[in-house]
Amino acid sequence: MTAIGAAFARTRYWARTHPLVSDAALAALLLGCMLLGSFAGPRGSHGGPDFGARTPGALSVVLMVLGAAALVFRRRAPMPVLVCTGGATIVELIAVRSPAPVVVSTVVALYTVAAHTDRSTTWRVGLATMAVLTAVAMMSSSDVWYAQENLGIFAWAGMASAAGDAVRSRRGFIDAMRERAERAERTREEEARRRVAEERLRIARDLHDVVAHHIALVNVQAGVASHVMDKRPDQAKEALAQVRAASRSALSELRATVGLLRQSGDPAAPTEPAPGLLHLEGLLDTFRNAGLPVRFAATGPEFEGTDGHLGAPPRPRLPAAVDLAAYRIIQEALTNVRKHAGPAATAEVRVVRIGAALEITVLDDGKGTGEPADGGGHGLIGMRERVSALGGTLTAAPRPGGGFRTRAILPVNTPAGGARDTRDPRRTEAARPVGGTGKSAEDA
Repeated sequence: MTAIGAAFARTRYWARTHPLVSDAALAALLLGCMLLGSFAGPRGSHGGPDFGARTPGALSVVLMVLGAAALVFRRRAPMPVLVCTGGATIVELIAVRSPAPVVVSTVVALYTVAAHTDRSTTWRVGLATMAVLTAVAMMSSSDVWYAQENLGIFAWAGMASAAGDAVRSRRGFIDAMRERAERAERTREEEARRRVAEERLRIARDLHDVVAHHIALVNVQAGVASHVMDKRPDQAKEALAQVRAASRSALSELRATVGLLRQSGDPAAPTEPAPGLLHLEGLLDTFRNAGLPVRFAATGPEFEGTDGHLGAPPRPRLPAAVDLAAYRIIQEALTNVRKHAGPAATAEVRVVRIGAALEITVLDDGKGTGEPADGGGHGLIGMRERVSALGGTLTAAPRPGGGFRTRAILPVNTPAGGARDTRDPRRTEAARPVGGTGKSAEDA
């Protein structure tokens, strides 16, 4: 921007922030122009205005000062200022034989009304002002009614109305564009905050699932090692080896999950794939090594190697989000079985592909540990959040013959595995019974 452009921008900003002072300066400028024009005759010998051909009377000077003074308040009270300046112009046209250009103040006032009101008001007020002033000028004129001065009043009033309406329209368009840009910026910020919150929730679920699973296994194996340390040292060593393996696995998964939080300038985050049903066999082995008998069954056309029968290792081709959610649901459900079902419990995991849905069922026949729940867990809550994020359903309830059942249905053919659950939340809650064997949403 050049120096002249910068100075003009500063002046314009100052005028907008000090409207009364800028209007007073405009009124003083117009008063000088009206006084100068009142000394000029309509025609000179050289074809232009003849300065000094006339002298304004006291009434004309008073009316010009009155019209200019009214313009100081033109933006605060556009309509009263127009009435005041229009009245002064009418008095000048009727009372003075060679009227001074008081009409200039009316033209500026009419422009202000058009620039600060709506279009219909502009048309009504503008046409009325044009008609009244032109009619008064024609009837009181000492020259012919169609004289140039009389038609000039009509033309200047019309141009003032049109110019004010154009300025108002442009100002409204700019304000609308600015508001749209601000709304779009707010929308982008809200979307960014929403995505950050969803990502934090997802990472929190992963951390909870990883820590709860491995800490539960470490706790069990450490208890076994402590119990058999003196009588069966070999079994104690095996239990400690399992503790070491579980802790190493927990650290590895925690490192991979927390690596997602690294910034662009930090060292590279782990590139290992997220766990899924392909890694389910290793997960089940960790529970079996911890003393929980687990039976597994899978069926469905997308599970390669099963040939439609149960019991083969799963090799599904599923969306990444569904695959991860299925793995975490099984992990958390089995962790709850190990924590709450009791020492003699057995578990069964079923993974079935039915049409466009994946059904996951985890059963146990435990009678409970008999210990009071601590009420601080979030296992079932996390599972429900995962399932709800994919648009599926989850039920967790005691079995009639004893034990507990966790059943999740995940839609497979969803865009990026991210469909939203749009069902009635009251019906959803009714389909989510929780209780029995100490496994509630608070103590899971």
